[in-house]
Amino acid sequence: MAKHGKSVGQRTKSGRFVIGRTAFAKISAVEGISLTDAMKKRADEKRSNGLTTEEHRRAIIRSHRKD
Repeated sequence: MAKHGKSVGQRTKSGRFVIGRTAFAKISAVEGISLTDAMKKRADEKRSNGLTTEEHRRAIIRSHRKD
């Protein structure tokens, strides 16, 4: 089996494996999943506002919460 030249992700200090946005989009496309405009907007806001992972997680939960 041929080896790939570049990695699609990286290991974190916690031992978890993290993939980038482009790689995730490709994997999701194979599964038939696509990001909605709202999901893309949230991801862009996370990047531009410099939110931590936990803050980003809370924003996603808030957006899906039924009040």
